[in-house]
Parts: sequence; C-alpha cells; structure tokens
Amino acid sequence: MALHGKKVTYSSHSSRAARAAHAKGDREFRTYDTSAIMPKKSPAPFICLGIVAVVVIAAVCFFAFRGCAGSQVELLAPGQSAEVTITEGETASSIGDALVAARLIGSSREFTDEVTRLEAASALIPGTYTFQGGSTPEELVRAIMAGPAQVGDTLAVPEDITRAELSELVASATGGRITAEAFLAASENASAYAADYAFLESAGENSLEGFLFPKTYAVTEDMDAEAIVRMMLDQFGTETASIFGDFANSYPASQGLTLYQAVNLASIVAKESTGDQEVRDHVAGVFYNRLASDRPYLESDATTAYEVGREPTAEEVHAETPYSTYANAGLPPTPICSPGLESLTAVCEPTQTEDMFFYFYPDADGNMQAAFSKTYEEHQQAIADNSNAGGADGSGDAAAGEGAAA
Repeated sequence: MALHGKKVTYSSHSSRAARAAHAKGDREFRTYDTSAIMPKKSPAPFICLGIVAVVVIAAVCFFAFRGCAGSQVELLAPGQSAEVTITEGETASSIGDALVAARLIGSSREFTDEVTRLEAASALIPGTYTFQGGSTPEELVRAIMAGPAQVGDTLAVPEDITRAELSELVASATGGRITAEAFLAASENASAYAADYAFLESAGENSLEGFLFPKTYAVTEDMDAEAIVRMMLDQFGTETASIFGDFANSYPASQGLTLYQAVNLASIVAKESTGDQEVRDHVAGVFYNRLASDRPYLESDATTAYEVGREPTAEEVHAETPYSTYANAGLPPTPICSPGLESLTAVCEPTQTEDMFFYFYPDADGNMQAAFSKTYEEHQQAIADNSNAGGADGSGDAAAGEGAAA
C-alpha cells in the first residue's frame, strides 16, 4: 500500500506502547549535548560586574579603615601636655588638624563642631598655647577664645583709638616690656614700612595713625615694637583688601581722594557716628557733600579734640590751628584715630544724599538717634525739635551731637 504523505502524529487515543516510546524519546532528547548548535554567550558582562564589585568592596574597606584609624588616635593622658602654635588667619579646620597632630583630640571634626556650636570662628586668637592632656574640645575652644595664657600677652585694640592711646595699651599688655615711647617711635614714620605695604604709598612720612588696625592680637615674648606694628599693618591689609584692593576704581578715588585721605576721612566718620552702619554711611555722605561744596569745610569738632586731647571748647574748634576743620578747608593733616572696618567701608560706600548737616540726640530710652538735613534752616529746626528729647540738652558742638556749620 502506497504512502501519500500522511502526517504521522501522536493521537489523543495513542496506545500504551506509543506513549512509552514518546517518553523514552523525550528523555533521550534532554540528554543531548546541544552546545555545538547553541549560540555562545560572551563572558565580558560577568567580568565587568566582578571588577565593579571588587572596587566597591575595596573603597568601603578603605574608608572604613580610615574612620577606624581616626578614632583610634592615642590621646595624651592627663598630666601630659602639648604646645600648639596658631597663626594669624588660621582656619578652625587647620587648628583642629594641629590639635589632632598634638594628640589632644581624636579628630579635627570634634574641634570644628565645637567651634560651630559656640559660634567662635571669628574669636579664635592666634598664639602659642600649652594644652593639657584630657582637655575636652569645648575647653580647647574656650582657651583659644581667651587667648594664649602660657606664652605671650593679649593686646585688645578697640576701634577708634588714637596712636597715643594705643601706645599705652601696648605698654600695659606687655607689662612694660615694650614701652609706650618705643611703640610711638616704631610707628612714627609710615615711609619706613611703605616698601612692604603698598597701601602706605600715599602716607608719606606721616605717622601710622589710622593704619594700626583695631583687633585682638597675641603678642609673643620675642616680639618688639616694630613686630607689633607690622602685625597690625598685616591685619589692615587683610581686612581692607575687599574695599581698597582696587583703590583706583573705588568711590574715594572717584572723588579725588588718595588712600591715605580716605583713611583720614574714615577716622573722622568713626568719631562723628554712632555704631549703626546706616548712620555711618549717611555721615560719610554728608562729609563728601561738604568737601565737594563751594565751602569745603568739614566743621568737625572731633579733629580739634584730637589736637587738644580732650573735648574742645567753642573757641578752640574755631581757632586757627592745623586740625581745626572750621578754620581750614578740606581734611586735617592726618587721620585722628584707627577706624574700624565699618567706618572704612562707609567712606567707600557712602549714602548718596543731598544732606549737608546731621544732629545726634538721645531718645526717651537713651539711645542715640540721628537727624539729617539738607539746609541749615532745616538743621536748626531739627535741633529745636529734639534738643530736649530724653531730658538732655542737644545743643553744643559736633562731638556732643551737632555736625553742622556754626
């Protein structure tokens, strides 16, 4: 019987023998080696994954080791001590590293966290310290805030102080080791330092009045008067870099002032203002207006007070003396104090105003208030309106409250 291409399949009514044959064939098929006919898989992905895993594990181990190592610093025991020197301008992080190196703390972060908590970043005083083992981070921060007690002296220079007053502070802070006379001699001639400090170029042979920057300093035992002067000049350069760094393009320069004259004006603003920055800026604006007027007299009692060494009388402020800004147009011969950064900034960024006069008076709570006026008539009215405010007499000279023409 001929075959006609009939498809042979397993019937749904297959016999037992057929089912047994089918099962046997299926088992044999599953055991065939088909690798020769199957497509091959690349091992590259598995190799890459292995490399990544090794790198991740290595990194985790590295940082874990560092963390453990940092926490296993063998600290100094109580009774042991270490000397640490902190330089001017050093950051809290750098100080922390030095304390770790001295085995006083286990990690720099212990110190920086405490500095942050105590808001002490700007109050860390440079100098050489002797710390005892077992000191806590808080004790270390507070010791540095207090200043180096073991070696050297702390010299706290307030704003708006004169060079003569400063010389007495230096003598007092050093226990007389550096005399007032020695300090005055070391700060007598700006030209002796001009080669090292470009901001002194226009100071000529005048004294360093105005440039001895107010701040708290650590004076070590090996420092003489000149070293202290240079430390203060260094600080002046650091503090004023943002306002005097490009002086040729500054506001004072646009008004025809040299850097020395700008410091001179700032010293007068410092003596004629309250502590409020807006008031300082406004007073600076008034003085610029006076200098630019057809009658360029500053009429500041503070300049005569500097000359006579006390509050001047009405006759003294009008006398024909070098520092009388009633009798002489323009600026006085030299600055009259060491202005702080706020007064220096006020001269560089004054209020743009048409006011020509200002008057200070106490309010009912005793706080000083300022009244600014464009005209002399308005100024006189401001005095009349406020002369009895707070029960105080507001009339008199500029040092007492009136920054006005007589």
